[in-house]
Amino acid sequence: MNRLAGPTALGIAALVVLAAGCGDDDVESASPPAGSSDTAAASDEPESGEHVTLRLGYFPNVTHATALVGVEGGLLADSLGDNVTLETSTFNAGGEAVQALFTDAVDATYIGPNPAINGFAKSEGEALRIVSGATSGGAFLVVKPEITSPADLADTTIATPALGNTQDVALRAWLRDKGLSADESGGGDVSIRPQENGATLDSFKAGDIDGAWVPEPWATRLIQEGGGTVLVDERDLWPDGQFVTTHLIVSTKFLDEHPDVVKRLLQGHVAATDFVNANPEESQRLVNDGIEAITQKRMNDEVLAGTWTNLTFTTDPIASSLQKSADDAIAIGLLDDVDLTGIYALDLLNEVLAEAGQPTVTGL
Repeated sequence: MNRLAGPTALGIAALVVLAAGCGDDDVESASPPAGSSDTAAASDEPESGEHVTLRLGYFPNVTHATALVGVEGGLLADSLGDNVTLETSTFNAGGEAVQALFTDAVDATYIGPNPAINGFAKSEGEALRIVSGATSGGAFLVVKPEITSPADLADTTIATPALGNTQDVALRAWLRDKGLSADESGGGDVSIRPQENGATLDSFKAGDIDGAWVPEPWATRLIQEGGGTVLVDERDLWPDGQFVTTHLIVSTKFLDEHPDVVKRLLQGHVAATDFVNANPEESQRLVNDGIEAITQKRMNDEVLAGTWTNLTFTTDPIASSLQKSADDAIAIGLLDDVDLTGIYALDLLNEVLAEAGQPTVTGL
C-alpha cells in the first residue's frame, strides 16, 4: 500500500477530519493495509471496546477507484482507527463478491448494481444493505466503425461481461427497446456473448465479435486499441446522465453488530471520494498502483486518463437507476419480481455527510 506523503498526506488527513466531523473480472487477495496513522477518526474505538476486523472487497478496476484510492492511500484504514483491522480481498465479478458475502468471507464490498439486486433477491432481502454510492457512468456500447445505427446490429455478435451482469442487462433492455431480439443462449436478431472483458478485447481486435457493451476501462481500450466507435454512451439513456455503476454494500449482520465500524468505513469512503474528485492525477497514480499490486500489470496511462473523464465519483447511490435496472432485468426474464424496499441503509452515510457539511442522499 502506498501512503501519500508530504502536502498530499496533509490534504488527505484534512479530508478525514472533515468527514469525521465533531464526533462520532481472477486475482489474488490484496494484502491488508499497514497500521493506521494518527487522525481524528483513528483516535476513536468501536463502541464495544472490542477489536474488530473489517473484511472489505473491491475490484482491480477503475470503476472502483474510490476503493483503490482509499486502500492505497491509507484513508480507509486511518478512518477505522487503531482498534479495527482492515483486511481486503479482490474480485473480478459481482457474483463472486456476493457469494463471498453470503459465505461470511467478507463483511462489505464495492460492487455493481445488478449483483447487489440479485443478492438481495436471493436472500429474500436479508443478506445485504447498500450503504453508499461510489461511481456513476463509464459504460458504452462500442462497435465496429461500419455499425452506425441500431438496425446495423442485426445478425451481429455483441459481448457483455457476464450473463445477467449490469452491462448485460443494459444491452438486452436497450435492444428490446429498439425492437431487436436476443435470448440467453445467443440466439435472436443479435447474438449476445457473455465473456470476460480481457477476452472481449482480444475477440474484438480479431474480428470475432462486432462490439461489446462494457464498463471502463474496457470501452476506452476497445476504442484506442481495437479501433471501435461508440454507438451508445449509457449516460445518454439516464436523467442527467447519472446511473449507478458501483456502490458499497455491507452484510446486514455486520451492520447490525458494528454500526460504529460501518460509520468509520463511510468516513473513509467519503474522504476518499472527496480526494478522488479534488486530485485526479494523484488519484490515477494510486489507482494504477493498486491495480498493478493486484494484477501485476499497470494500465496504460493514456487509457486511464481517457477513462477518468467518463466517470463520476459520488456517494449518491442514484437509487432511481437501481430500480430501473431491476425493472429491466425482470422485463427481459433474468430476474423474478423483487421488492427492493429495505435494500438501502443510508442513515450512517447521511450522518457522515451532514457532519462534513455535504448534502445528504436518498434511497428508494
